[in-house]
Amino acid sequence: MTTDNAEVAGNVDWEREPDPSDSLRTFGAVVQALREHAGLSRAQFAERVRFSKHTVESVELGRRMPDEAFVERAEEALGNTGALRKAARYLTRGEAGLAVWFRRWARLERVAVSLCTYECRLVPGLLQSEGYARAVFDNSIPLLTDDQLEAQVTARLQRQKMLSERPHVPFSFIVEESVFRMRLGGAEVMRRLFDYVLELSAQRNVTLQVVPLEAEVHACLDGPVQLLETPEGKRLAYSEGQQNGRLIADVKEVSLLHQRYDTLRSQALNPKDSRGLLERLRGEL
Repeated sequence: MTTDNAEVAGNVDWEREPDPSDSLRTFGAVVQALREHAGLSRAQFAERVRFSKHTVESVELGRRMPDEAFVERAEEALGNTGALRKAARYLTRGEAGLAVWFRRWARLERVAVSLCTYECRLVPGLLQSEGYARAVFDNSIPLLTDDQLEAQVTARLQRQKMLSERPHVPFSFIVEESVFRMRLGGAEVMRRLFDYVLELSAQRNVTLQVVPLEAEVHACLDGPVQLLETPEGKRLAYSEGQQNGRLIADVKEVSLLHQRYDTLRSQALNPKDSRGLLERLRGEL
């Protein structure tokens, strides 16, 4: 079988996407469906497009970005319908540094007209200083490579630009005091984090409230949650756990989560007292 120069010895898929995008998976599923409809096995199809069976499999599973030659030869082998050429125009790679389960929510964040975040584990990503973010990703298991770590940090800092680039969008954060007392990364990292959070929360569109350790009532004991409203007025929610995340669109469930968040607002310290607490905690380092 003749294969392109892109193939390497041992069929190592060196162009495999680290985080396949939805468009790659969809394109791959279309290729597979057309191939099967034509009655071709992967091996037979691979011979016709002059790529290895391994590459065909990687494309069909959304693990590899198909090049122009693959698309053109696949079109010819599968009837020249034009479907693959058109679909290929909309292919995008995975968003580096963002977990697969978080990408849809991240896209919604960019257009939201309001965003609310409650966190009890870590400082919310939109408020993390670079040093704190590095400490977070440095504790990942399995360990990240240097390139992966840099991609994660870059993506996190890129997301934060929303706070300044969208000054008319209100961003509300409620965070547990215990999160700020955890010295992740060491004292110096935490000092810079406090400075960074105080700077960001001074913006008119950013509200930060802290739930004090001595709080006797708490409306969000079920865990972290994020809430947003779309330009069309639709309210959505997002919850995240170990290696997974869930976008919540059910009207009743989202309404309940909003009720809990609004109640917690009244239970947390007001923004002025919250800033005062952070200043005191910084002084203790």
